[in-house]
Amino acid sequence: MGGSPAGDGTLSLDGFNASAAALVKRWKEIEVDDSLPDWTWKPCSKMGVPSEVEGYLALEGVYRDCGGSQEQIDENDNSDGADVVACDTWHSLCPFPLQVQSCSDNVHVYDFHVVYSYSYKVPVLYFQGHRSDGQLLTLDEIKQHLPSNSLKVLGESKWTFITREEHPHLSRPWFTLHPCATSDWMKLLLEQSKVAIEEQSLLRYLSAWLSVVGQAVGLKIALELHCNS
Repeated sequence: MGGSPAGDGTLSLDGFNASAAALVKRWKEIEVDDSLPDWTWKPCSKMGVPSEVEGYLALEGVYRDCGGSQEQIDENDNSDGADVVACDTWHSLCPFPLQVQSCSDNVHVYDFHVVYSYSYKVPVLYFQGHRSDGQLLTLDEIKQHLPSNSLKVLGESKWTFITREEHPHLSRPWFTLHPCATSDWMKLLLEQSKVAIEEQSLLRYLSAWLSVVGQAVGLKIALELHCNS
């Protein structure tokens, strides 16, 4: 199989890797606010040797104030003043600066990983949150901080139910959104947004996928990611 998305809404491993590379490249080009983390590619190793094809996309260190704001905090910043936060209640990664006082007891940190599923041949979202002391958040705690529309999606959509399973590359339990119907709705999305240039097509796959899957966990990506260079 080639790198382009298949007509049935799935991706080959090569297509996933190329799509991930296109997303990372485009994310840097659109110059998202420095207060937010970058999507990065995390290569994995086999038998201690770095693999050229095994890895995952990561958006790590997304801080959320329990009062309802999403922010990226510089861990090397020792200032006691106010921190710059992004948009309201996880609704976007496009920043609209606000000023709030951060309290370590009221800040949760989230990591999001996009992993390729060999079984379903689609991306899968893995995520976890923890307190400032490192204690992992429970699913009930995470749900308490999701926007109401996200909770509605989780309750109504068969493909967005959250499970906890071992991270394919980290061998530790993470929360994940089940991918059982991903190829079906991705097929519909791709049919509605066909593009001629292969790199744009690959980028469109992951950006479209994130725009849908991210809603279930209150995470959206910058709108500029959907625009052509």
